[in-house]
Amino acid sequence: MWKHIMAWAVLTLALAGSASAQGQFGTAAEAKAMLERAVTALKADQKAALEKFRKRADGFGDRDLYVFCNGADGATLAHPDPAQAGSNLNTLKDAAGKQFGKEMLAKAKEGQITEVDYVFPRLGETKPVAKESYVTKVGTLICGVGFYK
Repeated sequence: MWKHIMAWAVLTLALAGSASAQGQFGTAAEAKAMLERAVTALKADQKAALEKFRKRADGFGDRDLYVFCNGADGATLAHPDPAQAGSNLNTLKDAAGKQFGKEMLAKAKEGQITEVDYVFPRLGETKPVAKESYVTKVGTLICGVGFYK
């Protein structure tokens, strides 16, 4: 009997530790779901939605997940990191030199969600980490949500 209780205790602790480690960062499914909610918010009230994205308000910021939006010209219109204000997708390169911003502009299509891989620091950090962003086009905006791998 004690063997079974101890086995369950060990299994429970292992699963709890695994779940908390997974819960520290957003997942691919959560990133995609956030982008889908962002599209709905943009279609309902673009100005209000962009402000929510900047502030990570109303569920548009969760752990390391956030929404970013750029104009058709690549200019950043919404990003929770003030350092990104004034940046442009056309000029963004990752640490490996990949022009991921241009790839986002090229791949984003209305009504479709597509992926772009690159390396980028987490919010508040400087070390680049492997990241994948889901991107789409909403009217003239290119928007995305990325998750770190």
